[in-house]
Amino acid sequence: MTVFEYRVDSTDGYARVGTLSLPHGEITTPAFMPVGTQGTVRTLSPFDLEAVGTRMLLANTYHLHVRPGEGVVAQLGGLHRFMAWPHPILTDSGGFQVFSLAGFRKVDEDGVEFQSHVDGRRRQLTPERAVEIQWSLGADIAMAFDHVVPGKVDHATAADALERTSRWLERCSARHGSLSAQASERQTLWPILQGATFSDLRQIGLGHITSLADWTGLAVGGLAVGEPKEIMLGILDGLAESLPVPIPRYLMGVGFPEDLLQAIARGLDLFDCVAPTRNGRNGTAFTPDGPVNIRNAAYRRDPAPLDESCDCETCRTYSRGYLRHLFAADELLGLRLLSLHNVRFLIAVSEEARGQVAAGRFASWSREWITRYNARGTL
Repeated sequence: MTVFEYRVDSTDGYARVGTLSLPHGEITTPAFMPVGTQGTVRTLSPFDLEAVGTRMLLANTYHLHVRPGEGVVAQLGGLHRFMAWPHPILTDSGGFQVFSLAGFRKVDEDGVEFQSHVDGRRRQLTPERAVEIQWSLGADIAMAFDHVVPGKVDHATAADALERTSRWLERCSARHGSLSAQASERQTLWPILQGATFSDLRQIGLGHITSLADWTGLAVGGLAVGEPKEIMLGILDGLAESLPVPIPRYLMGVGFPEDLLQAIARGLDLFDCVAPTRNGRNGTAFTPDGPVNIRNAAYRRDPAPLDESCDCETCRTYSRGYLRHLFAADELLGLRLLSLHNVRFLIAVSEEARGQVAAGRFASWSREWITRYNARGTL
C-alpha cells in the first residue's frame, strides 16, 4: 500500500475492517487512539502503550502550541521523536480546546482569539496557523480548524458555525497544500464534519467537504458535547449511507466501550477519548460485566484479578484487593495500573470487533456484548 491509502478489507452491514497506511506505519481499523494531549498519555509511557497494542496516538495542537511551543518540538526532532513514539500520530486542530475555554475566547471570521490557560497571554489561532503548527509538529494526520458549538444549540447557531467551518476548511486546505507541495508524503489533512444535532446541516456540510477535494480521511466532530446519546446515534444513523466509502471515518471524542461498538455498527473506523485514562485515574475500570469502582470496600479482601479475561499487566499481576489498597493509600501506581487496563480494554474490544466483522457476526455479537456490559451498572 502507498502512504495515505485506505483499503476496506471486510464488511458486515455498515461495520467494516480496513487498513490505513501512514508515514509511520499501518493501522488496522476499527481502532481506538489513546489521547496524549500534551505529548503524553497520562501516567503511561510509550512502552506501556505498545505493550497493550496501541498503534496510533492523538496529540493536541492548542496545548502543544501554548507549551512548549511547536518550534521547540520541531527543534527536538518533531513530535514522534519528542514523545519517543515511532508509530502514527494524529493532531487535533485545537478547535475543541478553544471551544472549551468558553468565556476566554472570541470567535470571528478570521479565527479565534483566546487567553492562554498557562500564562494568561492573548493569542490568536486562525485556520492557517492551526495548519502551520501541525506541520511543525509533524503528525501523520493533521485536522482542519473548525468552529465547535455545544450539543444543544439552536439550528441558526449551528448553521452559522457550520458555514464558518466550511470557509475555514478552504483556507486550511490551501495552506496545507502550499506546505506539502515539496513533501506530499509527510502529512495529510482531514476535514471535520460539523452541524451539531441537525441532520440537514450534517448533509450540507458533507456535501461541501466532498466537493472541495479528494480527502484521505474524514472526521465527524461536534458530537458527545452535551447532547443525549440517542441523538448522537441518530445523527450517525443519518450519515451511514452518505459517508464516503473509500476513506476512513474518524468519530472524535467518543470512547466509552458501548459507544465504540454502537459507532462501529454505523460505519465509523477511528475513535479517541480521554475516558479510559480519566476513569482509570478516578478508580473506575472497564470490564465485560460493566464498570468496576475499585474504591468500593467490597474489594478490600478480593484476591481475583480486575478482569479475568484481560491479558494486560494489571490483570495478569495484581488482585482487586491490592488495587483497592493503592487507591486507598493514594499511591500513584494505582492510577497507572487502571489507566493501562482501560486502554487495553478498548483496544481489545476493537480487536474483537474486527474479528466479528470479518466473520459476519458483528451485529449479534455487539448486541450481546452491550447487553452484558450494561446489565448491572457500576459494580
